[in-house]
Amino acid sequence: MLKIAFDPIYAHPLPEGHRFPMLKYELIPGQLQHEGLISEDNLFSPTAVPEDVILLTHDANYWHQLRDLTLPPKEQRRIGFPLTEQLIERERRIAQGTIDGCYFARQYGVAFNVAGGTHHAGTNWGEGFCMLNDQAIAANYLLNKGLCKSILIIDLDVHQGNGTAQVFESEPRVFTFSMHGDKNFPFRKERSDLDIPLEDGIEDEAYLSLLKDTLPGLISKHKPDFIFYLSGVDVLSSDKLGKLSLSKEACKERDRFVLSACKNKGIPVQVSMGGGYSPQIKDIVEAHCNTYRVAMELYF
Repeated sequence: MLKIAFDPIYAHPLPEGHRFPMLKYELIPGQLQHEGLISEDNLFSPTAVPEDVILLTHDANYWHQLRDLTLPPKEQRRIGFPLTEQLIERERRIAQGTIDGCYFARQYGVAFNVAGGTHHAGTNWGEGFCMLNDQAIAANYLLNKGLCKSILIIDLDVHQGNGTAQVFESEPRVFTFSMHGDKNFPFRKERSDLDIPLEDGIEDEAYLSLLKDTLPGLISKHKPDFIFYLSGVDVLSSDKLGKLSLSKEACKERDRFVLSACKNKGIPVQVSMGGGYSPQIKDIVEAHCNTYRVAMELYF
């Protein structure tokens, strides 16, 4: 059964100017249910991730300032909006949803978090609307519990996974792979284990060729026993922040290639949805739903 982390708090309204992207968190499961691909049984609502699990990844002082809403104004501006208790609760539930998804992925092969992909959060900073790094927290949780020995993080959001790269810069058990816009945010990049910077305007064939030439070798060389996939749809040509030129069809083929690679090797994969900022919400939702449709075709 495909299991999907979703909670109404994911769609918590943000300050003016940030509310539009939040609509997708309710619309994605709604569309999938409308199509009959999933039912309420496929959805699960996570609790808040415990503090001791957060501290496997994030600096104690940084976490306490988040928790107590005492993060300095300069650091809040770096995140992109002022802190509230509900926003911190939202981040904690997203992180736990990704951890729970790891257990479901181990059981069913693949699992999703409707939100997540908060890859700009480092050990002691938040940035780009990310405060707690959900996939980094889940990866450290798996390692701490002895559930995995080798992890691959595939980050195909249009923005570099700078926080994830920094968290694992000295952790040989986690290989970080980020394929992202070279001239896009964040403008100060960290060093992933493998970065593929992309020129503005790259189109379907060139993008997919790079991915297909790279990913199988990474899996063969590093032999992960768990994979995290960040499947941002801000790579679309319609995206107002992405600067790339991928079609919806190529984005779907990207997802098919990644998920097929995981399934064919028998490696469980947890998927967090990442970014998407096309002016038309229907384009964002359709591209995200394609990722679920591909998973249903391949696994179920």
